[in-house]
Amino acid sequence: MKQDVSSAARWRSLKPVGGLVLAAGLAACASPPTASVEREEAAVRRAAQTLLLTPPGGGDWQTFVLPGKVSAPFRSVVRQGRPALQVHAHRSVSVLRRQFQPGLAAVGMLDFSWRVDALPIGANLKDAGATDAPARILLAFGGDRSRWSARAHRLSELSRLLTGEPLPYATLAYVWSLDDPVGTVLPNPRTDRIRKVVVESGAQHLGQWRDHRRDVRADFIRAFGEEPGPLEAVALMTDTDNTGSTLRAWYGALRLEDLSGAH
Repeated sequence: MKQDVSSAARWRSLKPVGGLVLAAGLAACASPPTASVEREEAAVRRAAQTLLLTPPGGGDWQTFVLPGKVSAPFRSVVRQGRPALQVHAHRSVSVLRRQFQPGLAAVGMLDFSWRVDALPIGANLKDAGATDAPARILLAFGGDRSRWSARAHRLSELSRLLTGEPLPYATLAYVWSLDDPVGTVLPNPRTDRIRKVVVESGAQHLGQWRDHRRDVRADFIRAFGEEPGPLEAVALMTDTDNTGSTLRAWYGALRLEDLSGAH
């Protein structure tokens, strides 16, 4: 029994680790959706299909709820003339994810846009207890898990136990930081299998659409020091649960280039 209590306590602290550790079974952790919620989720899936352009071969875009966390819903809106997916976050964790089975052998450039109206008060991407960010794009990759540390294996097994999914081999996250300089690469404070590239920082561009273009392979090599494996999932994530903050975030058009058939 003591072991079960320990596992539950560790899970409560795992959210910053498991950006993409979200199994389909998590839906069972939430209350059954109402008809209005189902209609809204269907509208979000339709909007995501046209707004978030990723290579074929993946499943539908799906929202996921982490056990014990409030999930603010994504909504299809138009903001300043741009179609977008909006999240009104309040002490919440919101994730919209698409998986690829099998993984994409190689991806190229990633174009994305986002807009936020506030920053999480007191957020700190280097502090395990305050790793909130108003906007993130996450990419999960496969790889050789035999190279992992013992700690990474333990966290992965805990994740599998509680969610049905292991940790991805490596997760690259593009983030909007409270105050870290643009270009900074930050390991997650609980596992180096997640590394964050700061592409936006501070309050200077609040309330503005921001467009980004990233070379995924180059960023992965810079962050992890090795070539990326197959891409297994891509996700949008807004989280304010650690700091208890309230804000709005909008995700605009996204396009991920597939290089799998380029050679």
